[in-house]
Formats: sequence, structure tokens, C-alpha cells
Amino acid sequence: MNICVFLSAADLDDRYTRPAREFAKLLGKGGHTLVWGGSDVGLMKVVADGVQEAGGRLVGVSVGFLAAKARKGADEMVVARDLAERKKLLLEKSDAVVIMVGGTGTLDEATEILELKKHGHTDKPVVLLNTAGFYDGLKEQFRRMEDEGFLPRPLTDLVFFAEEPVGALAYLEESQGVA
Repeated sequence: MNICVFLSAADLDDRYTRPAREFAKLLGKGGHTLVWGGSDVGLMKVVADGVQEAGGRLVGVSVGFLAAKARKGADEMVVARDLAERKKLLLEKSDAVVIMVGGTGTLDEATEILELKKHGHTDKPVVLLNTAGFYDGLKEQFRRMEDEGFLPRPLTDLVFFAEEPVGALAYLEESQGVA
């Protein structure tokens, strides 16, 4: 499976890097391909390192203004013109999406895939990996949107919330019929 991971390029402490490394190892050992923003810094580097060390493939989609931070030695690296094209290419190259901890860029990517899914423009499984409760507030906001009629589809049709890396990958593999 080609699994797109939206996540931070910031250097983060162990409560975020350890689960990210664990997910990366599971992804690589499972023979999957990481599709990610292409950066070789911060949490993006941690995940790319883990996938590659465990035998998985790397498909990066960088963007012009970040190309200097792109990972050398990825199996494939594309440089998009802008962030909109980058998101489009990331989604085109993937079978599923995992949202890990991140800032405004990650939130932008997350809401775009959920909006596409809400309107039936994609049926890719989406997992929000809620490491260390990072997305508890967002999870609550999504539930409120559902409860108050802002979502035309059940929240469970849009996103699966996983608290641990093993649960995230298990959900994706099950949803795609991969054993």
C-alpha cells in the first residue's frame, strides 16, 4: 500500500518521535511505501528513516521553496510548484492517509482530505493518529460538528481515530484488504 502521511517537519520530543518511529517501522516491515512531504528534517526525517531502515519505499513530494530540505536517496522525489499541487500529488500517489502530529500545514492537509471525502471525491481510508492526545481538541470539535449537523456523513465514515501506531496500520490494512 502507498500510505500518505501528513506530519510535522519540526524537531519534536520523544513523546512524539517514539510513536512516529514505531509507525514507520510497522509501515516498512509491512512492505508499504511512505508517501510524504519529502523533507529530511524533524519528524518527517524520523518517519522516512524508520520506513527505509525497515525495508519500505519512500516517495516524496516536496515543494519549490522547501526543495533544499528534500531527502536525498528517496526512491522517488517530485518537486511541486506550490502547496496546492503538492497536496494534489500526495493524494494521487497514495492509497490511504495517516495524519500525525503537526502544525498548520498538517491541519490544512487533514481538513482538505476530509472535505474531499465528505463530498465523495475520494474513498481513501483516513486515520488520525492521536499521539499523546495531541488531537483530543480536534476530535471533540469534529464530534460537535457531527452532533450539530455540520457533517452530511457520519464522522466514522470520514476518519478513524487511532491512539497507537499499531491500530492505525491495522485499520488501513483491513480497510484495503491487505493481510
